[in-house]
Amino acid sequence: MDLAQGKIGIFDSGYGGLTVMRSIVDALPQYDYLYLGDNARAPYGNRSFDTVYQYTLECVNWLFDEGCDLVILACNTASAKALRQIQQVDLPKRGDHKRVLGVIRPTTEQVGSLTETGVVGVMGTEGTVKSGSYPIEIAKFFPAVVVEQEACPMWVYLVEHNQRRGEGADYFVKQHLDRIFSRNGKIDTLLLACTHYPLLRETIEKFLPKGVKLISQGGLVAERLVDYLGRHTEMEARLRRAGSRKFATTDDAPTFEIQASLFFGEPVHAEHVEIGHL
Repeated sequence: MDLAQGKIGIFDSGYGGLTVMRSIVDALPQYDYLYLGDNARAPYGNRSFDTVYQYTLECVNWLFDEGCDLVILACNTASAKALRQIQQVDLPKRGDHKRVLGVIRPTTEQVGSLTETGVVGVMGTEGTVKSGSYPIEIAKFFPAVVVEQEACPMWVYLVEHNQRRGEGADYFVKQHLDRIFSRNGKIDTLLLACTHYPLLRETIEKFLPKGVKLISQGGLVAERLVDYLGRHTEMEARLRRAGSRKFATTDDAPTFEIQASLFFGEPVHAEHVEIGHL
C-alpha cells in the first residue's frame, strides 16, 4: 500500500492564509495542497474563544476527511484560540497520524533573533492581541525581548475591500503605527501578525520609521515547515508529491476566486463547500 497519498491542508478564516500558502508552495512545490477559507463565517478576530475553536475544529475535520494528513492553521486568530485545544484534546482522540500546526510558534521561534534593540512590535487583530499569544510565546524563546502590541481591526477591512492604497488606507495605517511607536520608540522589528497585513506592506512602509524591519509570517512559517518535515520523516513519507493545488471556500466560489487570486499571486479556481451549521 502506498502511504504517500496525503495532502497538506492550509486553513484560514478568509483569504489571508493564501499569503502563507504562497510562501509554503514556493518553498515546497512538490507536495499536494488543499486550501480552505471559511469566508462565510469570517472574520474570526472578534469572536469568542469557544466559537473560534468550534469553527476551526469543524474546518480541520473537513480537511482531514478530504485526505489531508497535515493541516496548517494559517490564521493567527485560530492559532491563538484553537490550536492548543485541538492538539491536546482532539487529536489524541483520533488515534491516528494526522497533525495540526499553527503560525504563531514558527514565527515566535525566530522573531526575537531579528531585533537589535530587544524591542519587537506586533500588529494583529483584536483576537490575537487579546489572547496574549505573541508575548507569551516570544518570552519562551527570548525572555529578554520586550513586546509591544497593537490591534488593527480596520486593516483586514482595507485589504478585503480592495482599499489597500489611498487616503483611507493611509489614515488607518498611520494611526496604528503612530500609536505603537509612541508607546515605545525603541521598536526596531515590526511583525505583521495577521496574514492579511502583507498586502498593506507598501502603505505600511510609507509610514514606518527609518531602520525598522518589517516582518511577514509567510517566509518564517515556510522555513519552519521545511525543518519540520525534515525532522518528521514518517509524516513526510505520507505526503503525495504531484504538485496539485486545490481551493475551497464556505462562501461564494466566484467571489472567492477574484480575491484569492490577488492574495495568492496567480489565478485560483475554487469550489464551494458546506461546513458545520452553514
